[in-house]
Amino acid sequence: MVEINWVKVRRGLILSLVLWLILREVAGDVGGWIGFFLATLYVGYKVDESYKNGAIHGALVGIVGGIIGALIIAILYIIGLGDLAKQLWPVTSIIVVIVAIIIYAIIGAIAGSIGSKIKK
Repeated sequence: MVEINWVKVRRGLILSLVLWLILREVAGDVGGWIGFFLATLYVGYKVDESYKNGAIHGALVGIVGGIIGALIIAILYIIGLGDLAKQLWPVTSIIVVIVAIIIYAIIGAIAGSIGSKIKK
């Protein structure tokens, strides 16, 4: 059974946010994706377990980050800042949010497993 190290997942979330903010300013949306990939790669590297454990931790960073992002965007829409929300994350429906979270989870799992393989 895989034991989740939530400290590493939280660190990955914070690193993902910081890298996303910095690299998105430098390289646009592609920079944001690269920042996310690097953060989940780091999480997989730091887990120091099998590739499966790295993939699970990377996917958790993607899922939790996607849910937090969706909640922030929803709050921005509710308080009347829809234009800002569209600039941050251009999603238009719940289905698109779910698909985006699934994509984040897949990319996070791939990067996490690569990170754990780099460690070995």
